[in-house]
Amino acid sequence: MPDVKVKICGLRTVADVMAAADAGASYVGFVFFPKSPRNVTIDEAAALAIEVPMGVAKVALVVNADDAFLDALTAKVPLDMLQLHGSETPARVAEVKARYSLPVMKAIGISTAADLEKIDTYAAVADQLLIDAKPPKDANLPGGNGNAFDWQLLAGRKYWTKPWMLAGGLTMDNVASAIATTGATQVDLSSGVESAPGVKDPALIHAFIAAARA
Repeated sequence: MPDVKVKICGLRTVADVMAAADAGASYVGFVFFPKSPRNVTIDEAAALAIEVPMGVAKVALVVNADDAFLDALTAKVPLDMLQLHGSETPARVAEVKARYSLPVMKAIGISTAADLEKIDTYAAVADQLLIDAKPPKDANLPGGNGNAFDWQLLAGRKYWTKPWMLAGGLTMDNVASAIATTGATQVDLSSGVESAPGVKDPALIHAFIAAARA
């Protein structure tokens, strides 16, 4: 199996960026969702993005963002990918991809086998897929809740036509099992490397990436 690529999401400080890059992250994610403890402003993200080393992809996580916000975001922050983490339709995914000429990753929440049907639909329009745990009904956040779904739902499947990432409840203690069960070659996490909501722990970042690639 090739080296597993890791995305560390919800970075808020230069120290976060440096820790993720030093540990070998392939992607870093900035969250633009006011309810999230990991939320950053466009100006804050612009300052962080210039600190990201070459070769590490800069990803913006947005939730049902309109064109006005995305126009402002892409004008100021040098991004490599947009991550759509809301209820965006396949048509909206295609629209965003065409308007901004950036790769688009669509997050898809999974709870039961029936949810897997959405994956093929979005694979037709997105450049990558993020297979995440569906948030609880009372959740304030569309992701970053620290919940996993039943990874057996992905076991032994013939995978989709686009690259995909596994997310939801991953930690350094379970990531090896998650990879072995699902066959994931990319993983994404946020809360699993935090000492408090929105506060990244450099030691946990290093330990997680080492565990993912062990």
